Amino acid sequence: MLVYLSFPPRTLWWLAPIGFAFLGWVLHGRRARAGFGFGVLFGLGFLVPLLAWTGEFVGAIAWLPLSLACAALIGLGTAAMAVVSKLPLAPLWGALLWVADEALRGVFPFGGFPWGKIAFGQPEGWYLPLAALGGAPLIGFAVVLTGFGVAGLVRNVRDWPSGLLVVVPLAAGLAANGVVGTDASEGTAVVAAIQGNVPRAGLDFNSQRRAVLDNHVKRTEELARDVADGKQEQPDVVIWPENSSDIDPFRNPDAALRIQQAAQAIKAPIAVGAVVLGDDGLPRNTVILWDPEKGPTDQYTKRKLQPFGETMPYRSFFRIFTKLVDRANNFQPGTDPSGFTMGPAKVSLDTCYEVAFDEIVRENVRTGANLIAIPTNNATFGYTEMTYQQLSMSRIRAVEHGRAVVVAATSGVSAIVHPDGSVSQSTGMFTPAALVERLPLRGQTTLATRLGAWPEWVMSALGLLAVAFSLTQKRRGARPEPERGPGEEETDDGPAGAA
Repeated sequence: MLVYLSFPPRTLWWLAPIGFAFLGWVLHGRRARAGFGFGVLFGLGFLVPLLAWTGEFVGAIAWLPLSLACAALIGLGTAAMAVVSKLPLAPLWGALLWVADEALRGVFPFGGFPWGKIAFGQPEGWYLPLAALGGAPLIGFAVVLTGFGVAGLVRNVRDWPSGLLVVVPLAAGLAANGVVGTDASEGTAVVAAIQGNVPRAGLDFNSQRRAVLDNHVKRTEELARDVADGKQEQPDVVIWPENSSDIDPFRNPDAALRIQQAAQAIKAPIAVGAVVLGDDGLPRNTVILWDPEKGPTDQYTKRKLQPFGETMPYRSFFRIFTKLVDRANNFQPGTDPSGFTMGPAKVSLDTCYEVAFDEIVRENVRTGANLIAIPTNNATFGYTEMTYQQLSMSRIRAVEHGRAVVVAATSGVSAIVHPDGSVSQSTGMFTPAALVERLPLRGQTTLATRLGAWPEWVMSALGLLAVAFSLTQKRRGARPEPERGPGEEETDDGPAGAA
């Protein structure tokens, strides 16, 4: 619960290492089976409240099994942590195994669900600058290492290595501030994020798709009037949210006309989140680059789809329990990571759920982007904490890749995030708004972007090697003593007859 409370919308980031201190305390000296049990309980206390928003779409059939599955995976990690808990520098090996556990949850179940990464609760904390060096895995490692180090120090105040493991991660986070860049190496761009709002909260907004499109057109035209009146700067880039047009503009001329009117009014290219049907008749979650003169010129199709929403894994199986599973769609994923060139900006597009995946954001940035856009649709999840958790991820990505981030949400929270992770503007929920700001365009590549997944792989491998070493040592210690012959007596040096 302490780790859960450290996550947004709260800013209690320091609760996370305290929570891990308690976890480290109870795991010390336990057998693997007990470590698994404690880990499952820890995972449930953390993830059941954190993932409550997943139940807004198809009910508890998604929320509770998903939380249990992820908690069981945490249990596998804590079982391994119990195995290494008596090794020298046990807090270090335990923190490395947490990284390995998060890596596992990034690929399993259902293609991975990394929503509970510890780094995503740290946008306000001292650990944030570490993202520029090793991404989200390095932040998670530092948080857990601090907590486990505290547990070791409390257990034995003379255990100076544990004390060192408490101090080093915090000091490293503060020192890493020097590598977080914010300069505009490739100039600047005026960026606008449009939040048109939806007719009402919840799933029913899908039945009012035209109203959602009209809302975004209207708010864009209002911004155009503010620009004409000198109240706002002329945008170079306009970002609409995911699903701002649930009507396929390639099949609906009226929808295309409305988007064209908005682009011509604002006199800038618009990235339009739309649902587009492919030649196979199946939907794609697509962002369309809409030029005020040329119309649609480019597309980006979401590559990582949300299970139990955009897709429904094992639909026939879960239908046994509830017919609500049929509310989940059958979207098809894209494959191209390339974003858009919009005026002076080269924009990486990470649609909604994709921002949670390290490799997706990294691949998109590596195409040459100097600005990151996160078009998202959180209206389905009502007033839950989901949108704040997602904004937190966007702030981590800003520091990780040294890019400004523009979050455009249908119903909020939309935000402007600078390369140091700070939020300069944000909106309320379920209200129309437009955020306009001149942002730095950065071409420099952070160490985290260059290294990619290597820090996570190396840390995971070291943790697993510690488990293997511990098991080997225990196996050697469990070997039976050799039988002694008649007349042999045990001495300090071994059997008396051995001489």
